[in-house]
Amino acid sequence: MTETTPRKSGRVHRAGAFDIRNFIGALIGLYGVVLVVYGIVGSSAAQLKKSDQVNINLWAGIGMVVVAGFFATWARLRPVVVPEDPEAVDHEPTSSL
Repeated sequence: MTETTPRKSGRVHRAGAFDIRNFIGALIGLYGVVLVVYGIVGSSAAQLKKSDQVNINLWAGIGMVVVAGFFATWARLRPVVVPEDPEAVDHEPTSSL
């Protein structure tokens, strides 16, 4: 006999690795690490002279790594919960104009 209704396991399903915040954080973090490495290794006197003796690549890379850490922390603390039965979710508008 075939069962037509899905079983309710009681488990909470999370988006996990497929959460868009993880993708955005990973890309920003990757670019940030590249900029940090380039800021440490590839900065020359001519580049520093153009930027008023500020290593812009290094500082921008550090900022991007911090933002990537924020995205990873955000995704970990507030995970997206995927409903077990998407048709059972109410599609009411959240606000009325």
